[in-house]
Amino acid sequence: MTNASGAQPSDARADWAARIARRSEEGGAAALPDLPPPAGLTATAGHGHVRLRWQPVDGAVGYLVHRATLDGDRVSGPLRPVDHLGGDVLSVPDTWYVDTTGTPGRRYAYAVAAVPEVTVTGALSDPVPAAALPAAGEPPTVHLRLDANATGGPLHRPWQPMIGSERLSQLLCRERSGGREIGAELLAALRRVHDEIGVSTVRAHAILHDDLGVYREVDGEPVHDFSRVDQVYDLLLGIGMTPVVELGFMPRDLASDPERTVFTYRGIISPPRDWDRWAGLVRALVAHLRDRYGEQVLGWDFEVWNEANLEVFWSGSRAEWMRLYEVTARAVKDVDPRIPVGGPSSAAAGWVDDLLAHAATTGAPVDFVSTHTYGSPPLDLRPTLARLGFPDARILWTEWGVTPTHFHPVSDGTSAATFLLSGMRSAAGRVDALSYWVASDHFEELGRPPRLLHGGFGLLTVGGIAKPRYHALRMLAQLGETELPVRADGDGADGLVQTWASRRADGSLAILVWAATLDQGKRDGDPALARRIRLVVDGAAGRPALVSRLDREHGDVTTVADRLGVADWPTDEQWPALRAANQLPVEKMQPAAEAGAAVIELDLPQPGAVLIELPGA
Repeated sequence: MTNASGAQPSDARADWAARIARRSEEGGAAALPDLPPPAGLTATAGHGHVRLRWQPVDGAVGYLVHRATLDGDRVSGPLRPVDHLGGDVLSVPDTWYVDTTGTPGRRYAYAVAAVPEVTVTGALSDPVPAAALPAAGEPPTVHLRLDANATGGPLHRPWQPMIGSERLSQLLCRERSGGREIGAELLAALRRVHDEIGVSTVRAHAILHDDLGVYREVDGEPVHDFSRVDQVYDLLLGIGMTPVVELGFMPRDLASDPERTVFTYRGIISPPRDWDRWAGLVRALVAHLRDRYGEQVLGWDFEVWNEANLEVFWSGSRAEWMRLYEVTARAVKDVDPRIPVGGPSSAAAGWVDDLLAHAATTGAPVDFVSTHTYGSPPLDLRPTLARLGFPDARILWTEWGVTPTHFHPVSDGTSAATFLLSGMRSAAGRVDALSYWVASDHFEELGRPPRLLHGGFGLLTVGGIAKPRYHALRMLAQLGETELPVRADGDGADGLVQTWASRRADGSLAILVWAATLDQGKRDGDPALARRIRLVVDGAAGRPALVSRLDREHGDVTTVADRLGVADWPTDEQWPALRAANQLPVEKMQPAAEAGAAVIELDLPQPGAVLIELPGA
């Protein structure tokens, strides 16, 4: 199969695989603090896991857990980072970690280091020993308690500001994938994310790519044409969403090396051959958008390029990209200084320090910092912004997900959903947006979907069926405005088992509980990590409950497809049955009453999540 650009998907995949791991220059001009090792490291053995905790380190954006085997009391071999198979940054932002990658019964030495910047790891703490316990005969019980009338505080919703998408020119595509019209289904997926989850903006690549025809040169002079950009943005605004304007890739007539490309659609990754004409294109686009769409454009974020710290996305040097950022940001501000602009839109949290150090020296505007990571919760960039003099810049993770790898099976099942819940919980209150990548499996960076369940990045399949990750976002969307504290104890509490409890404006309660590990080796589940949950809600005796479950047996389209015997694509008879996975089943139950409290007991598999809703008094 050849796509519209003439590129063979197999060639694009081989090129991607060869270049994706190659980072551009690392280690810049920004001075980094020499962070001490975290103090107070403890390791608690649980069935199927070890929970680590330590004290925070000022200036750390994250922490990297290390492990070595123990021979008696002697460390056998070097302490190495624990690899939970996320395929990207292994550092975590929180001061705890659940390790499920070891062999139960085998003793390990654990140590942890503070991370001041993603490419630098500080000194290791003194190691502590621990061994996970083997599976129990019955799942251990985790006890949870909350007060329905507690004061609480605002519940932050990092999933709501932004979602990722395939390049928006696909909204205009009338071709079919899996028998479904691409543009219509992509628009339907974005509308559903807006209507059901409340997401307000869409971030996508390639608004300056030649398939939208924004730039050409006639008789040596620039010609700008934004009519097709208008078409895609009109469609977005028509469903109530607005764009994040990622400024890239390079138009062919403006590229210094037009043969340097990425993806099957051949996005050009080279610097401009004429910097003034690049600035003129940016100014013209921003002015056109402001004139067409009015004052609302003052609230649109303009992001410079995508992942220039990877060779696969930028053929120039780091210095050339810093120039690109400065020229682009100043061009945006030339139109209206109130329009927000930022970057570095980098892979794996790279170049954040470098961009801010460059901007501090040159005065280049930075209204927000944007970067990406996969396979772990996003790092905490607030110390970096404070250290480099940009404490008021917003923090936008404009790509985030369970894996950076195309066609990875982890993307389709329930473990990716519990990963999403854990990441959003971690990010709440310290980021302005955590944008899941992406809304729909109508996505063709390395070729169109070869089958229904192909490990695509989408929250929704071709055909618009919800994957477990979409259900996880729907569960989050049910949380109320006020976050309530939860007391937890037992084997797995506040680590393997996590909670997010809330009260809505009408007094009703929504309580999320899930069992999760970052370890993708457990993506199909581990009985040793299953738990029994006993939830006590003070002040809620007598209230009925609605329980929505998400696990391998509830809401997992992979389980439904397997039972139906779906081949590459469903038959006409199988599509309606698959749509049973589009909604989570809701169970009505009457909790037990105990001293004025409602008591709910249930089994929670790993991976698994449950949403418990109680009406107001």
